[in-house]
Amino acid sequence: MKRIILSCIFLSIIFSITHTQAQDSTASKSLWEVVVTGQYQPQSLKNAVYQIKTINSERIKISGATNVQQVLNTQLGFRFSNDNILGTDVQINGMSGRSVKILLDGVPMLDRFDQRTSLSQIDINTIERIEIIEGPMAVSFGTDAMAGVINIITKKNNKNKLSVTARLQEETAGKEYYTFGYKGVHTQNINIGVNKNNLNIATGITHNSFEGFGGDEFGRNKTWLPKEQFLGNAKIGYAKNKLDIYYRLDAMTELLKDKNTINFDNARAKDQFFTTNRFMHQLQSNVRFNERWKLNSVLAYTDFKRSTVTKEVNFENNTNVLSLGDGEQDISTLNSFTIKNTVQYFAANNISVQAGIDVNHEKASGQRIVGTPVINDYAFFISSEFKPSLKINIRPGFRIIKNSVYNAPPIIPSINTKFSINKNIDIRLSYGMGFRAPALRELYFNFVDVNHNVVGNKDLLAETSNSLNGSLSLSLLNKKKLKLNTTIGTFYNVFNNQIELVQSKTVFDQYTYYNFYKVKTTGINIDNKITTKNIEASIGAAYIGRARYFEADVYKNDNRIYLWTPEVNANITYQIPSIQTTFGLFYKFVGAKPDFSEESRETPAGYYLTKTNNYNLADFTITTKANKLLTINAGAKNIFDVTNVQSNTVGNTNLAHNGDGPLLISYGRSFFVGLLFNWNKK
Repeated sequence: MKRIILSCIFLSIIFSITHTQAQDSTASKSLWEVVVTGQYQPQSLKNAVYQIKTINSERIKISGATNVQQVLNTQLGFRFSNDNILGTDVQINGMSGRSVKILLDGVPMLDRFDQRTSLSQIDINTIERIEIIEGPMAVSFGTDAMAGVINIITKKNNKNKLSVTARLQEETAGKEYYTFGYKGVHTQNINIGVNKNNLNIATGITHNSFEGFGGDEFGRNKTWLPKEQFLGNAKIGYAKNKLDIYYRLDAMTELLKDKNTINFDNARAKDQFFTTNRFMHQLQSNVRFNERWKLNSVLAYTDFKRSTVTKEVNFENNTNVLSLGDGEQDISTLNSFTIKNTVQYFAANNISVQAGIDVNHEKASGQRIVGTPVINDYAFFISSEFKPSLKINIRPGFRIIKNSVYNAPPIIPSINTKFSINKNIDIRLSYGMGFRAPALRELYFNFVDVNHNVVGNKDLLAETSNSLNGSLSLSLLNKKKLKLNTTIGTFYNVFNNQIELVQSKTVFDQYTYYNFYKVKTTGINIDNKITTKNIEASIGAAYIGRARYFEADVYKNDNRIYLWTPEVNANITYQIPSIQTTFGLFYKFVGAKPDFSEESRETPAGYYLTKTNNYNLADFTITTKANKLLTINAGAKNIFDVTNVQSNTVGNTNLAHNGDGPLLISYGRSFFVGLLFNWNKK
């Protein structure tokens, strides 16, 4: 399989280079899609100095997804892992989710654990598009942006006087389902927007109910825990002439239920209830003073609270009382405050400058938090775009950081370049340095219960990185009835003192955070976008390598430095305009992932080669217009019925409490049907 994937990549490169010059120069419409992440002002995807991937609202609607993870599952380079309690985590090109910045309209999302749980706590019905930049973005976005940025951009109601959208979707969990409740996945949503006299107001609410999956005959010990979410949003904005200002509130409450097995010796069981509340406030403004000066201001505050309630159920006496064990009753809070002011100066058509200040404050408290720690991060950043000709764009920049706990490098530099060889060929090359101070959750958070034993490490060192990225974008075919665009990308990253969750060296079955003094990742990927009159397809492959460097006296049973993982994906939609119907097929092969795991039970003790097996993911959907107002969406998810894959890698993100064993992927093949209502008054 590895040879096949490498051969496909190589042949695609040769084909691309030998056929590009002969094609029509008409640009594909997708290349002119407007992007905003990391830009001085909105501009086309083709002209952006960064290589940016986009997923628009139509693709999200067709997928039938109920959370962001389901949208990203089949994207190249993305690998997810799941834990019922700790949540969802993501890797991009072999790099940990702790190094990926998750943004909502450019504002950082706050996560309690080292996982990126926020990806499953964003209302997917409010998303206009998702923009992804792979590679270091530390100059523009600071800490946590060493591996890349995922910017989730919400819908704007700027055109319609009044709009109402609603969604109702029912889905099985594997073979388990009951109408509107008890079993399965159930989603209801409504959004209302008003736009009048330059004032726009929008509000909406979504209810997601997942009744769990698996379990014993008493409905306990479920493989996937029942979860109920209420997601609300409200926005008020004013836009006129050179001023655009708005306030937005995103609120979430989530209840997770963990009912453990019954101990029949004493007819008792412990039930745990985890309630999460998040209130994210953001006030943003854009002011264009004149043709040369522009100011963007962001003020954001997030209040995050998670409570744990543990009850001991006595089935003989029919009683239900609070349990008094350590950590079984807890309220943990996290608060973050962000101020970011950015000014753009357009000195001339070929010279522009961006400068700004970025202030971040985080505070935590709770029984599982050691003390009441606070981390403040202050930064100044500046970059410029210089275009010596129409075909060259050079963007150097640097960031100066003052962290209240850790000493950052004096300067965090980066340089991004774009060269347009002709209308059909673009080359992008970049270098960036990264810095990431350990988060409060890694330093001071302890999570110990019957299934988990994860403790923070206050002695962690800050991470630094150096990264090189390159891409070649080719417009191979631009005929009226057929378009083919190919992007070939490569990356090389060196991380120093990278923080990973590993098994404790002193306490059995305990996991803690540890610095690996050097980790490298590298790889190559190719993505082909094909468009005909009725077909849009993206077909790609990637080959990703990761190396961890150990101390000289550490035993390894394998001499390889880099361990490689292949990936293949295909996302295809086919439209039949005469019946207003779209068919979607979304597929990904996730290759086997080798790793070195610490093993103290073997002789000699040291790191042994382990592996997480490969698996296939595929969804098939049908979307059709019933009438002008109603759209029907139906299909099958996880067609290959993958529930878990075998892994003997100790310390997988969702195995921190179990060691090696099955890696949770999904609750199996499921079927869904949904109704979407959309009414607009111009």
